[in-house]
Amino acid sequence: MPTQATASVTKTDDTARQPSGITTVNGATGAGEPAASRGKTSIADVVVVKIAGMAAREIPGVHDMGGGLSRTLGAVRDRVPGGRPNVGRGVKVEVGERQTAIDLDLVVEYGVPLTDVARDVRENVIAAVERITGLEVVEVNVAVNDVHLPEDDDVQAAGETRVE
Repeated sequence: MPTQATASVTKTDDTARQPSGITTVNGATGAGEPAASRGKTSIADVVVVKIAGMAAREIPGVHDMGGGLSRTLGAVRDRVPGGRPNVGRGVKVEVGERQTAIDLDLVVEYGVPLTDVARDVRENVIAAVERITGLEVVEVNVAVNDVHLPEDDDVQAAGETRVE
């Protein structure tokens, strides 16, 4: 006899079945159920991290993400041939059965109102994560760790030209 779709999200740490950091959305089983609801959909924590990172970077005024050390390591990684930027830098998530909480570390451009940038980032991240994953975002905590000054680019550019 077919079972009803549960539409629940469960987090499992059973490494024999699924690696840690995976959220599973249960569907129904049985031939009488619609094809779209048969089986399970798994969402890894890293998926939420990447979605939140991309959504935060879309907001004008966000210069970079992450703390000082992670930005330094990221800058080195970006300069290595074949290296890709880490969109998850500065993003931490907790994913539960049906909900997620997100922490973001930002570097903003000098002169932009920090509260406006934080509000816009929060709104964009919540909209993107809920739309793409179907998880409810219960909170997005924004920490502004640094302000990017216009002369920071001048100092960095001058430093690059002196070294060969």
